Formats: sequence, C-alpha cells, structure tokens
Amino acid sequence: MTQKDLENSKEACVSTSFKLPVSLNQKLNEKVVADGYGMRGKSRWVKEAILQLFEILDYQDLVSLSEEVQQLSSPATIRIPRSLMLSIENAIISVRKKDPALEGVKSKIIRTAIIQRMIRV
Repeated sequence: MTQKDLENSKEACVSTSFKLPVSLNQKLNEKVVADGYGMRGKSRWVKEAILQLFEILDYQDLVSLSEEVQQLSSPATIRIPRSLMLSIENAIISVRKKDPALEGVKSKIIRTAIIQRMIRV
C-alpha cells in the first residue's frame, strides 16, 4: 500500500506502542512540528516514515543496525491504518528471516523509520 492509498482511505486505525530514547522522542516532536504537522500530527508523520522505510530495498539491514539504540525509556503510541500494521507484521517476518535472534522487531522497525526520515530529508 502506498502513502497516497493510505491518505485516501478511511480505513480503521489501530494503536501501537514503541519505545524511544528520551532525546530521540524530543527530536521527533520538534521535527513533527517543524515539518508543519502540528502536535496532533505525530502519527501521520511516523506512518509516512514507515512507508518511506519500506521503499528502501535493504531496510531489513537498517532495522538490524538499530540494535545499537540504547536507553529506551520514553514510550510513544501512534495510530496507524490496520493495513500498515499488517505491512509491519510482514516486515517483522522479513527482518527475522535475516536476523532470527533480533528482539523487539516492531519497535526497531518504527525507530528505524523515524531515524531514516530524519536523516534523509
């Protein structure tokens, strides 16, 4: 599903939580506001970041690299379309095929998407 498809659909959303380092959570909030999404646009910004991550051919390798992120103490919750959650679940399987020992893959995927969007813009 593309970003445009998600924007045009009125699909039911689901909540999902993940942990971030406090400093990354603060930078994320600042970036969301700076990009014009407002304080209520965090879920949309992260959703777009996840979609952009999945467009990268070797995103599984990038997710494995996020193992280095430490001090995960700031929980965050976002609401995303159910179809994107299914895409994340498929990505979890894909990442685990490359690195079966990796733990907390869903959170790592979301953190990787956030970091990649911040550095690629």
